[in-house]
Amino acid sequence: MRTFVTDQGREDIQNRPAQQSSFKFIIVHGTWASTTRLFSRDGDDDDDDGDGLAVPKKASLRLHRSFSDRNDRPSSSQATSLSAVHVVTLRRVLFCLACIPAIVLFAILCQGIPPSYDDIRLFERRLPQHAVAARPTRYLKFPGHLWGHGLNNILQEALLMSYLAYVSNVSYVFEDYTWSHIPLSWSLYGLSLRPTRIPLNAIISGPTAGGPVPDAPLAVSAEFYQRVCSGPDTTPYILSSANAPNDADGADLIDWWQSRLAHVDAQCIEIDSSAHILFDRFLFGGPRILSLFDPLVASPILADFYWSPLVHSAIARNFPLFQPRSAKSLLSSDVSGTLTELVAVHLRRGDYVRHCPNLAKWGALYMGINQHPSLPDQFDPFDFNASDTDAREAYYLQHCLPSTTQVVHRLAEIRAQHPALKRVYVLSNEWAWALGELKDALEKDGWADVRGTIDLQLDAAQYHVSMAVDMAIAERAEVFVGNGFSSLSSNVVMLRFAKGMDPSSNRFL
Repeated sequence: MRTFVTDQGREDIQNRPAQQSSFKFIIVHGTWASTTRLFSRDGDDDDDDGDGLAVPKKASLRLHRSFSDRNDRPSSSQATSLSAVHVVTLRRVLFCLACIPAIVLFAILCQGIPPSYDDIRLFERRLPQHAVAARPTRYLKFPGHLWGHGLNNILQEALLMSYLAYVSNVSYVFEDYTWSHIPLSWSLYGLSLRPTRIPLNAIISGPTAGGPVPDAPLAVSAEFYQRVCSGPDTTPYILSSANAPNDADGADLIDWWQSRLAHVDAQCIEIDSSAHILFDRFLFGGPRILSLFDPLVASPILADFYWSPLVHSAIARNFPLFQPRSAKSLLSSDVSGTLTELVAVHLRRGDYVRHCPNLAKWGALYMGINQHPSLPDQFDPFDFNASDTDAREAYYLQHCLPSTTQVVHRLAEIRAQHPALKRVYVLSNEWAWALGELKDALEKDGWADVRGTIDLQLDAAQYHVSMAVDMAIAERAEVFVGNGFSSLSSNVVMLRFAKGMDPSSNRFL
């Protein structure tokens, strides 16, 4: 409760509103009276000095004489007043500085505390293969797996690691999607909180996440592996990546590791990738991955791949956006679940503002899967004169970071080749105002409906896997238009192949 100290003691201002207004007048009047006494002994009528301050006319003359008589030394009352002003100003500055962290914290907390996903962790613990009495099998763990990266970098690695375990007849040890190893449930990302770890079954289902797979050991969680393989009588067998043929084609690399694993009889096996990353970005980013494409797509790892029930619940919640033919088709995992008349387009922004010009400097090609020969849109940057850097960069930006006009033109071209298309879904991390401009431009160009990531209605658990929700929508769209340089687009194309969708339905900007 705010109080004011008078000569008689402390009085409660809040409970005396009438006294408060008169009291303010006393303060103001008393302050002005004290100020005028610095200039003269008798009072004069106030007048405006032209700067919005009321100063007595004769006061300036008396001030000059007073200061001259005192050799320009301020009076003790003036010094006290100036000191008080300095103290008040300093306190205000310190108060404002102290408020900044509180305001930032308030802004962060207003966006919500991320969910714990404890129910999904309990689901993973209760998977049947996690029963200790289950028949013994060999387990393959990858301690050097990616973490702290985007979902799709980690997803493509996990799919390939689980494929290696499948062809080697060992049980794959799956991990959480890990953003940070700090001992907290949440970490700060920008001005919001995000889960430090998300259980894999919150994102995907299927063999990689411990789902059923015919005639092969089932994948187990890292938590279960730790319980089985950390006892005093169990020592994991370590395989080093030091001599692995990392520059070989994908199929040859898998064969090399498969032959190594075939000679290991230990129950607990770990691959030490400190010497060489097992499956690096050059494998996924180049044509060497294509030698693995057909067997990978045909394997249960992709043939039985399924997005998590949490992701599908988000799609079901937002069914009005997609105008499905039926509820059954909306949740079907095969080609019958195609969202007809819908084209999904992936517009990557954010860090791509810097990344795309660098791709032009490096002469980069599309991601490996996006170079599949059956895809209709091939990227060839080698037609340009090496010295014509401006033309080369413009060509890259058209395909990597297109303008609104270029996006509208590109989708019009694709609609001409797929005339059944009527609606657009935009997967993007772009600002809402920019997407609003794109929406207006597309609707002016004749598209019946334009929706996107920002239109999804998601709860807290769904929000933190919203990228997977976007990908599940793109996987089902009648036509997908991806960014050839993006791992997200590459994974969507791969999953569409696994669903048996026509390769010609996969296009690029």
